[in-house]
Order: sequence, then structure tokens, then C-alpha cells
Amino acid sequence: MNSTPTPIPWNTAQIIEATSGKLVAGPADGMFNGIAIDSRNIARDELFVAIVGDVHDGHTFVDSVFKKGVRGVLVEKAKIGNLVPGDLAAQELTIIDVPDTTRSLGDLAAFNRSRIPLKVIALTGSNGKTSTRTMLTRIVERKYKTLSTMGNFNNQIGLPLSLLRLEKTHTLAVLELGMNRPGEIRRLAEICRPDIGIITNVAPAHLEGLGSMEGILHAKGELLEGLNTGGTTILNADDPRVVSLRGSAPGEVLLFGLSAEASVRASHIREQGRHLSFQLEIPGAIAEVTLATPGKFMVSNALAAAAAGYLMEIPLSEIKAGIEGFQPVDGRMHIRELANGICLIDDAYNANPYSVKAALDTLKQMGRERSRIIVLGDMLELGKKAPDLHRDVGRHAALAAPERLYVTGDFAGDIAQGAQDGGLDAYQIITGSTQDITADLIALADSRDIILVKGSRGMRLERVVKELINTFGQR
Repeated sequence: MNSTPTPIPWNTAQIIEATSGKLVAGPADGMFNGIAIDSRNIARDELFVAIVGDVHDGHTFVDSVFKKGVRGVLVEKAKIGNLVPGDLAAQELTIIDVPDTTRSLGDLAAFNRSRIPLKVIALTGSNGKTSTRTMLTRIVERKYKTLSTMGNFNNQIGLPLSLLRLEKTHTLAVLELGMNRPGEIRRLAEICRPDIGIITNVAPAHLEGLGSMEGILHAKGELLEGLNTGGTTILNADDPRVVSLRGSAPGEVLLFGLSAEASVRASHIREQGRHLSFQLEIPGAIAEVTLATPGKFMVSNALAAAAAGYLMEIPLSEIKAGIEGFQPVDGRMHIRELANGICLIDDAYNANPYSVKAALDTLKQMGRERSRIIVLGDMLELGKKAPDLHRDVGRHAALAAPERLYVTGDFAGDIAQGAQDGGLDAYQIITGSTQDITADLIALADSRDIILVKGSRGMRLERVVKELINTFGQR
């Protein structure tokens, strides 16, 4: 990547064309060197889009961005009456109004995507999106100038911001699509118009907004509706629900997985402490691959990435190198060695029943010679099934045979009950706040411990990880 990004400039006419907006004030030939929604970090030569968010309304910051020297804003028509002072014309400040600024941000991103000859790979799924996207980026950037989703910028605001970072030299984009209600993936696919679409899996996540596993499947399948003509779909052959989408795919389908039906396959999987080795097979070639992370579920992520690399005509040797260059992202099965000998598995970024069970299985495999400690927080957005799903996770936690299980959140009692049903003694289960749990972990820390921290983003269990690191340091 270039150290200094060079975004594609915009003129007023292009902004109006992209958004179907109306020029309320300012010159018709204005120029802007980028699009921004953060009034704190906006540059003077960028257009400010006033997004209406859950917490802040960008319209309240229009005056402050003008005072910073910004020359143009995109605002919602319904709110413009309170924003336009009488001397705009004299100041040559540009104001464009639209019905919905969030939708217009997506329209600007879609317009930007169309301005350069670019291939787009978009991926979604209940689990593994970020790890798959990171692996895939490591693979394709060996051949293509690649734009990749930043962090968790995968929703109706984050995805457009990613596409608005495009430079004229980019030839490929790898984009992660997230959602928690119907229609979101459809809109994101409409914005990025993928040439290759990947669905990693379908698991119980966001049940509160989607209602059922069938609802989740339908929502993920919306990606297929947005594929460009002649686009290819990559599906997980090991997930029956995902495979059922094959008939909905508009073009060719490539399957990955352990199944004999898959064209991109893994075999001879070997867990080696904190690493995994397996034999990777793509059509016409085989290679031995070693992943620098534990957890058999990571093999599926690697296969999805390899399948997309294969479609992008990356040689197997380069696919292997890209996968082996992958390092876990903070909060996602990131193994940390603390200075006092503790092994800390930082998986605190997010959680659903499938990912929690996979993390617990990994802990069980890794911790054979250590004292296993588990810290679990609530899995959010599970709707009416939340109590049952938390009890089920508790039973699975008991299978990992921990020395202690810490639980926190509204469903801590359900996890605890499930763990007792699974065979843990009550004295092994500690319920409390994150502060209480952290204090207990620090007081009882032992060099033989291996600690797993896992919970939904809203539980903020990264605070536990941070405090342990601050207390003991890292090797």
C-alpha cells in the first residue's frame, strides 16, 4: 500500500449525479479531494456527509466543519432549514441536499466503485469473515493492488467508507459484509457489485433481528442477488444450509471444505500446539500448508480464501505463502504469552454459539498440559432462544474440563446452570462483573494457566485482556 493515499477527486456534478441530490448553495464546479463523515478528522478539501447515527447526528456539526474551512456538505433535505445562514453565497460554501444521507453515502461509494476497472470479492457469513478476509488479502495482494476492509467497517456506513478509499491504482477490492437484519446484505451488495461472492457459513447469530436459522440463511443469500453478470459464488460444502444456496447462484459455483464434493479441499489436518498443518488441494495441485493459529475451524477460513485466490489465478505457491503469512487479528483467537508464563487466548471481539464452542474446543486441545481457565460473557442478539443457547454453551464449557469458569452478563446464570448440568461443580463457577473477574484472575494467576476470554462485543471483555496484559506484561 502507498504510505500516502491518493483518493480519486470529486466535482460537484459527480456528487449530484451519484446521489440525485440538489445543489442548494455554492458553485456548480466545486472540487473535493475526498468524502468524510467525521467532523473531528475532516480535511479542508473534503466533502462532509452529515450522517444521522444512533448516537450522533452529523447535522449538528455542520457549523463546526465550516468553521474549520471545509467548503462543502451533504445534508438531509428535511434538516436543511436550520443549517443555511444567509451569507453562504458570499462565502462560496457548497450545500447539497438529499433525502437520506446514509443511503447517499452508499450511492457515492457505488459511484466510486464504477470509476475504475476493479474486481471486487465480497464475503459474508456468521463466523470467520474477518479471518477469511485477512487471509485472502494476504494472498491476492501478492499479485494485485488491493483495497481491503478496514477493521470492522462492514456495515451500511463502514462498507461505503472502505470503497471511498479507492485509488486509481487499485485493481482488486476484498470487502467484508456484515448484517443483523434482513435487507442489509442486499444493499451492501448493491453498493459494491461483487464479481466473486463468498459465504463462509450460517450459524445462530443475530437471531433477534432475523428470527430463525432460515432467516439468517436468506439474509446471507442476499449476496447472490448482487453479483455482477458472470460472477462466481464460493460456498462452504461442509455447511448444508450454505450448499442449499447453490441453486440460487446466478453463475458458476465453487465449493470449498473437507467434503469430497469440494473442489478446494483440506485433508490430513494436524493440530500442533498453536499451529495447524493440512494438505491444501485446488484443481490440479496440492501443497502442504501450516497455519500460525490453533483451531480446526480456521482451516475452513483458509479454504475459503484459497478458493478466491484460485479464481483470481494466484499460483498455489503464492496461495500457500499468503495463508502462512496470516496472523490472527486482536480479539480473534489471538494467542498471547504473558511474562509470568500464562497463555492468554484473546477471542473477546465477538461471540455466537458456534464460535464460542469452536473456541472452547481449541482451548481443550491446547490446554492438555495446563490449567484451563474460561471467561465467558453474554452472546448478544439471540432473541427468545438466548437462555437455551447460553445453557448449551455452558454444557460445552464443562466438556473443556476447566479448573475455573468465570461468567458475566445477563445470561451468566444460564451458562452457569448449563456448566453444572455438564458436570462442573458449583465451586468451579464464578459469577461477577468484569472488574471482579479480572481481580480474581490476577490474584490467582499461575504460570501453568491457559485462559480463554470470549464474549460478544457489547460485553467489552477486551478490558479483561488489557488488564491482564498491563498487570503481567507480554513476552
